Amino acid sequence: MKTNHVEKILSNYQSINVEEVNKWWRKIRPGFTHKIVVLDDDPTGVQTVHGVSVFTDWEEETIEQGFAEDNQIFFILTNSRAFTAKETEQVHRDIAVRTEAISKKVGLPYLIISRGDSTLRGHYPLETEVLRQTIEAESHMNVDGEVILPFFKEGGRLTIENTHFVQQEDILIPAGETEFAKDRTFGFKSSHLGEWVEEKTNGAFSEAGVTYISLESIRGMDIEGIIDQLLEVKNFGKVVVNALEEEDVRVFTTALIIAIERGKRFIFRTAATFTKVIGDISSRPLLTKEELISEERENGGLVIVGSHVKKTTDQLEKLRDLSSLHFIEFDAHLVLDKEAFQIEIERVQREAEAKITEGVSTVIYTKRKRLDLGDGMKEQELQLSVEISNAVTSIVRHFSVRPNYLIAKGGITSSDIGTRGLCVRRATVAGQIAPGIPVWKTSEESTFPFIPYVIFPGNVGAVTTLRDVVSTLEG
Repeated sequence: MKTNHVEKILSNYQSINVEEVNKWWRKIRPGFTHKIVVLDDDPTGVQTVHGVSVFTDWEEETIEQGFAEDNQIFFILTNSRAFTAKETEQVHRDIAVRTEAISKKVGLPYLIISRGDSTLRGHYPLETEVLRQTIEAESHMNVDGEVILPFFKEGGRLTIENTHFVQQEDILIPAGETEFAKDRTFGFKSSHLGEWVEEKTNGAFSEAGVTYISLESIRGMDIEGIIDQLLEVKNFGKVVVNALEEEDVRVFTTALIIAIERGKRFIFRTAATFTKVIGDISSRPLLTKEELISEERENGGLVIVGSHVKKTTDQLEKLRDLSSLHFIEFDAHLVLDKEAFQIEIERVQREAEAKITEGVSTVIYTKRKRLDLGDGMKEQELQLSVEISNAVTSIVRHFSVRPNYLIAKGGITSSDIGTRGLCVRRATVAGQIAPGIPVWKTSEESTFPFIPYVIFPGNVGAVTTLRDVVSTLEG
């Protein structure tokens, strides 16, 4: 069922008293000193933050470096949405063991957040369950609950009456009825988050057993009532948080911090907004070209489009409005013929390098039709998609010209390009160039040091947003 007239629905709830929210926050937040470790299952989880570190490995010394930073929060890009279940399990076990050990070593308590997709895709409940089991084994203390908070206003993801919605224009579509719910790997049917928990856990946690933090409690500033709900949570019980605005998340987080101070332990499965709120990161204006490109170069920029969701394809078509750009289709279907595929990789790279050297910004996009080998060939398709991704990243890694900027469209695409194409080990999040679209500034060891790298999620933005981002950087 599609629900029209977003503003009308939102008007059903009392407005939030921002002054009262901030008063509580100023009273409670300064005393909260836990280190906040965010595990990002693709690079888009920094959609709301700025001035924080993103690490692309999880070796013990890397996590210790994160703990040693002055910043209270840091991100580890696991890119686990591109992993098998077995790989995901091992990575999360390793991270949990190392984080617990470093926390004990430096004497600093921590929160661990599994930052997942705001449209509910990903290795859930596997990731948080592995974290819970490992942390309990290493710390000999129980984790009382798991907070589920997929609200992400910039992407139009709202949770109302315990149901998660995706906003498209002025329509709210239940998440289970969107194209994202039909994901071949991480699909689901339920939009009500309690039912979604029951569905994803195969009944291990029932919808009836979930604790729901209502908008009525949040908008009524019933901090004590929310604290009481959280104090009752045990046995890794699930806590679903409703939210329409960032301030709703701040009210909940105020109560959460008090509950933690009273001894409760939680793990978190959330979208990007919660990381900004719990990390106490200020809002900042959208980034300008002047902030991102400090020295004007004659070379053009490079845009790589890998995501195949309909929104990306529509945005790619709108990008063609910019007549100054050069477009190159990368025929990824040639992956079935190794020799022809290698020739195609070299053709695309040569053409892109030549155009960028001429000062022409260039768009490389994979063939829009997905490679379909037929029924029962899912594993083979996955392997071929890995080969295609490797080809795209190799183009960036071996690019002989420094682009003026780099944009990667799609979560997995942007992760692979960041880690294996640009060879980033640590980046700083500069901020956002458009709502929900973060920019990394690469570090010195990168293929192209200090280049502005725009991480553009496949499922974010209006049809014109990719065009607008490129226009900003083109100036």
